[in-house]
Amino acid sequence: MLQTEYQFTLPRGYVDPHGNLHREVTMRLATAGDEIQPMRDPRVQQNPSYLSVILLSRVLVRLGTLDTINTQIIESLFSADFAFLQDVYNRINHKDGLSMKVQCPKCQHEFDTELSFEGE
Repeated sequence: MLQTEYQFTLPRGYVDPHGNLHREVTMRLATAGDEIQPMRDPRVQQNPSYLSVILLSRVLVRLGTLDTINTQIIESLFSADFAFLQDVYNRINHKDGLSMKVQCPKCQHEFDTELSFEGE
């Protein structure tokens, strides 16, 4: 079965305006729409780096006990947490981390191996 949501803990956490710390996160896999629609956003057109802010605000399902997650919250994250979320996003949504079951042609031992699409 395909895993579509991933739970993890932020290194530092988001501190809300009331001083509450939120560290537990659930991120879902991105859809094509998640990656395409932000390209129309004027903030992304003016500054392509803003794409990550919008993407993360779309794919984070849960951040602590917050009711909603928006771009203002993502902008308020500590830089270490923002970088951590970008890394997790890339790992679960892109080619890294894909594996398949293979069998050794000599001994017939079956095992999982990571797939690489980099021509190596």
